[in-house]
Amino acid sequence: MATGALDGPVPAAAGRGQRVLDLLDKAIEVQSPLVRKNITRARQRNPEATPAEVIRNLERMYVSALTGTGAAVGGTAAAPGVGTGVALALSAGETLSALEMSALFALSIAEVHGVPIDEIERRRTIVMGIMLGGSGSATITKVAERTGAHWGRQVVTKVPVETLRQINKILGKNFITKYGTKQGIIVLGRVAPFGIGAVIGGGANAAMAALAVRAGRRAFGEPPASWPWLTDSTPPTSEDPHD
Repeated sequence: MATGALDGPVPAAAGRGQRVLDLLDKAIEVQSPLVRKNITRARQRNPEATPAEVIRNLERMYVSALTGTGAAVGGTAAAPGVGTGVALALSAGETLSALEMSALFALSIAEVHGVPIDEIERRRTIVMGIMLGGSGSATITKVAERTGAHWGRQVVTKVPVETLRQINKILGKNFITKYGTKQGIIVLGRVAPFGIGAVIGGGANAAMAALAVRAGRRAFGEPPASWPWLTDSTPPTSEDPHD
């Protein structure tokens, strides 16, 4: 999502927006090689688990991890003696953590459904589309000029990369609005009397996780009856994440 050089100083809002997108790309880059390992982890208790059972485990893992991270950071940032600067730094670090968790969840769901995630534009579409919920779905289907119940399966795998770039440009603007400029509100909410910060932090992340889970179900629909890997139900070694 790199942008070309601009003449003159970059507006502060534009700079913040680009940093949010850079964080998103970093999260996708870091988590892409871990998708198969994440699926294997979701199958550990039951190696014979069906794709539907694994997706439910992935959803539980994601909601639990994201909610726990938000509550921990919220409680620490609100603790007596923790200055505003430290609280903001903690929340900034947790933003990247939340993005990484969300990227790993979205890409893992796509993998279980057998949707290819080998191209960076497709990864961006999947991750942003799921994190943006209904608005992301509407954007994707409108720009792609395709209709269907499940955009993750029917759109992302079929539209040309150039169209995906157009989609991602629009999704990126919406993503900045939702997770960039509004992030400050959540950060300020965590700088509160001890205990309250944990509730706000955990509650905000729980809501974010619930949104992503619902969006993932809408994006891909019913899980496949069998594993998409043809020779073995055990996921093969992850491929090189770099395009």
